[in-house]
Amino acid sequence: MYRPPEPGNCSIVIRAYNEQEHLGRLLHGIKHQTVRDTELILVNSGSTDATAGIAQAFGAKVVHIEPARFTFGRSLNAGIRAATGKLVVIASAHVYPVYPDWLECLLRPFDDPNTALTYGKQRAPVSAKFSEQQVYRQWYANISEMHQPHPFCNNANAAIRRDVWLQRPYEETLPGLEDLEWAKWALEARYTISYVAEAEVTHIHREGWNRIFNRYKREAMALKRIYPESSFGRIDLLHLTVANTISDWRHAAQEGSLHREWTSLVLYRIAQFCGTFAGYRQAGALTEELRKTFYYPLGIKERPKSATRRLAAIEYVESAGSGGKS
Repeated sequence: MYRPPEPGNCSIVIRAYNEQEHLGRLLHGIKHQTVRDTELILVNSGSTDATAGIAQAFGAKVVHIEPARFTFGRSLNAGIRAATGKLVVIASAHVYPVYPDWLECLLRPFDDPNTALTYGKQRAPVSAKFSEQQVYRQWYANISEMHQPHPFCNNANAAIRRDVWLQRPYEETLPGLEDLEWAKWALEARYTISYVAEAEVTHIHREGWNRIFNRYKREAMALKRIYPESSFGRIDLLHLTVANTISDWRHAAQEGSLHREWTSLVLYRIAQFCGTFAGYRQAGALTEELRKTFYYPLGIKERPKSATRRLAAIEYVESAGSGGKS
């Protein structure tokens, strides 16, 4: 039987840089959760807008790090170091929970004392690029997995046990994928990782093609450090760009949006895999499970329908996204 965390035993760490457009929506969603009395910590890496003020208006403690010293791992370590809860939820400032039991679902697997990390479903908003929506559907299934056998996870929507983090903080020198690297260590240390499909957030990525290229380049650079034997060559570049573009075309046609999306699909996949190729230059082979998670196109027959939830979704208004407390 699920036991909610005692008051003060859950901290939420949010990384942010100039996130005034989105942060209020996330904090509004946290305010409407079934899990109450959470400690809010914002790790602010040099924001020049109203980000810090919005967080403070919701009662958050603000931790500052210098932009020149920013890495994803360093910012998380700073936030978790400042946290007092035994369980620490990690969220990007540009996500927001869909349902009021987001935290409850994300924390439930910690009833098992061997659980070190949980992460939840992410979906792109309807305004996102079609291929971005496909990536989220590929990476985040509609069915939970309480004992996941591989280290894939994502710190945009996750939680960890703080005493396990104390044994081994996040790697601060990686340009990305600090979550995957930490989860790999946790599995090797015989801890459990849980994926919780019901802990759903909407993740907003409004990126141009250059930023998409750079994001995948940065993650490929990290991936080759985590798996030094792995490679991504010209054949992978050509094959996966073509295969994923064709898959996107098929899904867009099935949904009746191919006439609007076909050019965007090509450009997204070119940016994704050219960025991966640019950052990924070592010999060997990545494990097949992770190759499928990161790269393989989503099959139409593999897509189960989302489970219908009886719980009403949280209602958001525009002011909540720009700092309002409605």
